[in-house]
Amino acid sequence: MSEGRDPATPRTMIGAYGTWAAGLIGPGPPTHSFRSDRWTDVGEWREAARARLLDRIAQPDCGGRPHARVRRQFTYDGLHVEELEWRLPYGPPTRAVFLKPAGADGPLPAVLALHDHGGNHYFGLRKITRTSDRPHPDMVRHQELAYGGAGWANRIAKRGYAVLVHDAFSFASRRVLAADLPGYAVHSMMGRVRRIADVDPSEWHDMDTSAWTVSGEEPADEIEAYNRFAGPHENLIAKSLFCAGTTWPGVFSVEDQRALDYLCARDDVDPKRVGCGGLSGGGLRTVFLAGLDDRIRCAVCVGFMTTWRDFLLNKCFVHTWMAYVPLLPRELDFPDILSLRAPLPTMVLSTRQDELYTLPEMQAADGMLRAAYRKGGAPERYRCSFHDGPHQFDLPMQDEAFAWFDRWLEA
Repeated sequence: MSEGRDPATPRTMIGAYGTWAAGLIGPGPPTHSFRSDRWTDVGEWREAARARLLDRIAQPDCGGRPHARVRRQFTYDGLHVEELEWRLPYGPPTRAVFLKPAGADGPLPAVLALHDHGGNHYFGLRKITRTSDRPHPDMVRHQELAYGGAGWANRIAKRGYAVLVHDAFSFASRRVLAADLPGYAVHSMMGRVRRIADVDPSEWHDMDTSAWTVSGEEPADEIEAYNRFAGPHENLIAKSLFCAGTTWPGVFSVEDQRALDYLCARDDVDPKRVGCGGLSGGGLRTVFLAGLDDRIRCAVCVGFMTTWRDFLLNKCFVHTWMAYVPLLPRELDFPDILSLRAPLPTMVLSTRQDELYTLPEMQAADGMLRAAYRKGGAPERYRCSFHDGPHQFDLPMQDEAFAWFDRWLEA
């Protein structure tokens, strides 16, 4: 007969093993954190720490600056809009949208606006843009919930910025199609067969994948059905990338850098005044891109700042596989990745009632970033604000972020 659980043992994502696992890193800063006494020179530290980060995320070869084709251009709501497309060495073409004030002459300060995850792989750039008076109803609802009812990329473009938004790996134009997977994998993943052994091998590649719903339910519409497939499919993407010797952060960060290549090369953009930012999954992408690339002169991470400890003990069940890098927590805590850009200007915006993190660990992450910037001699170039509310980037938060961009990019 098993004994009851010890009430003094905290409940964690791996049960009674959580406290032990959290202690594996040790009490002090990780080995490649600038907060460690090991490092005194910021340049020497950054070079070593970035090299270790690049080694861990193992970016694949993504080619050079992509050649973008303008699919369509028009004026909407006072903005010049270009619908773009470019090809990388793998996968389907990437769709993007470029925005700037209609009639504006360059070179302009620019922002690479990074869309969120939101549990919705069917959409990408449309989550934070609006280029029509008839946006998709799902995107209207998404912007109402997450962005105060606005496409924030449009709002900042109207302030005098050139803005580029592109679909990230596995979203929208870059999404993985169920039709390209073996039928048995889709059915097994969605619970339509119990075991691979239940399927005749001759049928594995011919099984119908047109409706990606759990057996016994009515087929959903295309968007809902796709997202029901895409959620659990993240497990297979992560495993497959690990088997290929790369990581999900390695893929999305290098693709974001290629988008940055394109943005910085435009004649109407000042490459010395470029920033990036985003909410949630866009905040995650901001952490890696801004930590790795000094062309990002100003960064705003929204709704994605906490510690590896918070993921481990409390919140990994609500987060995408996009966030994780094997072995890295021994060397850089999550805030340390963003601190790699010190002393370049950096803002973090968090909400106190954000269900994706615990408030004490968000506050601990803020302390880590403050310590790094203070040690680097530039405490005024880091700011963190905690707003009341759920996981969001609402209009007051956007206004604070835009003022930060204005200050450091001299818009």
